[in-house]
Amino acid sequence: MKKAILATKIGMTQIFAEDGELIPVTVLQAGPCEVTQVKTVENDGYSAVQVGFQDMREKLSTKPMKGHFEKAGVSVKRFVREFKLDDAENYELGQKITVDVFEAGDKVDATAISKGKGFQGVVKRHGFGGVGQTTHGQHNRARKPGSIGACSYPAKVFKGMRMGGQLGGDRVTVQNLQVLKVIADHNLLLIKGSIPGCKGSIVLIEK
Repeated sequence: MKKAILATKIGMTQIFAEDGELIPVTVLQAGPCEVTQVKTVENDGYSAVQVGFQDMREKLSTKPMKGHFEKAGVSVKRFVREFKLDDAENYELGQKITVDVFEAGDKVDATAISKGKGFQGVVKRHGFGGVGQTTHGQHNRARKPGSIGACSYPAKVFKGMRMGGQLGGDRVTVQNLQVLKVIADHNLLLIKGSIPGCKGSIVLIEK
């Protein structure tokens, strides 16, 4: 059965394993999320559950938003996401989804918007070594891409050429991350390794 929850990235820290190994972990404030809509094959053509995460001041919401959340019997939420589930009919409006849906040892996928780094050159964006200053007397070109064109034929730059450009700010999914610890009392999830996004960004955790 598929399990999913929305979380806020708090940051990274380290914990010791039982054998004394020092493991880097990402700490997430996972949920609680509340079910705001249940979609069924009969009514909507597919089976899914819509959940809301983090309360929002009502004065910042719109009338349609207020009506939607009032129908579910929950407060206005800042973030809303939909999960396609085969057993969506087993969920009820207003039901809370907590970090308890996961347990230590689970393998999960984490999806978030990666850190935006603006316009970057080829060395930072693609790992180029740079032209350097060891050949042909080049000057001030240590991090340049070098030649990008072809000869008189085909006399063009091919599509997909690795060049400088926008780096980061993309939707990124990292798969098969291991859940090391679940702290249910504080809705915390400790996942081994790094997760996309900056501190405070919203992360989708799926199993």
